[in-house]
Amino acid sequence: MDFPDKEIIIMQTKKWIVDVVIGCNFCPFAAREMQKNSVEYEVRDKARLKPTLQALSEAFIRMEDNTIETLLLILPDAFSRFDSYLDLVVASEKLLKKSGFEGIFQIASFHPQYLFAGSNEKDPANYTNRSPYPMLQILREESLTRAIDSYPDTSTIPETNIAFAKAKGLAYMQLMRAACFAINN
Repeated sequence: MDFPDKEIIIMQTKKWIVDVVIGCNFCPFAAREMQKNSVEYEVRDKARLKPTLQALSEAFIRMEDNTIETLLLILPDAFSRFDSYLDLVVASEKLLKKSGFEGIFQIASFHPQYLFAGSNEKDPANYTNRSPYPMLQILREESLTRAIDSYPDTSTIPETNIAFAKAKGLAYMQLMRAACFAINN
């Protein structure tokens, strides 16, 4: 499969964040960071496990030294199978701990075939985490804690997101994500 150039991939990802993540209010904290332009995007071509973990390690160090609030490591032509992606997520969590950044950063995961445990492929709730491309998001834990502390009840966010996606239905959620690919040149 041919993938668009890196700038197009970033524009498609931004569209997904604005239209889906923020538009559906899946993350009530995302709009602020998009408005502040404090999100960094890094596209890695032909990424494999070891080079991806190296890129992640470098991102931890880069984020430690500047004001990036969150970084999306986008992997357009790698980890297309969800089970291989989950292996990457596990390895990423181990790296976070081993490198001494646990408690400083957190990793969130998004994938085009995201499947919550116990759900099936046609469950619209999976679209709360279905992104245009496989990606890992690095978040600053301190900033996340402040955001959570200022939000009335973060424990209801996942249930609210699932209810929203189910109420909108599979076709709606599929169209929302598919619309991100309208940016192609």
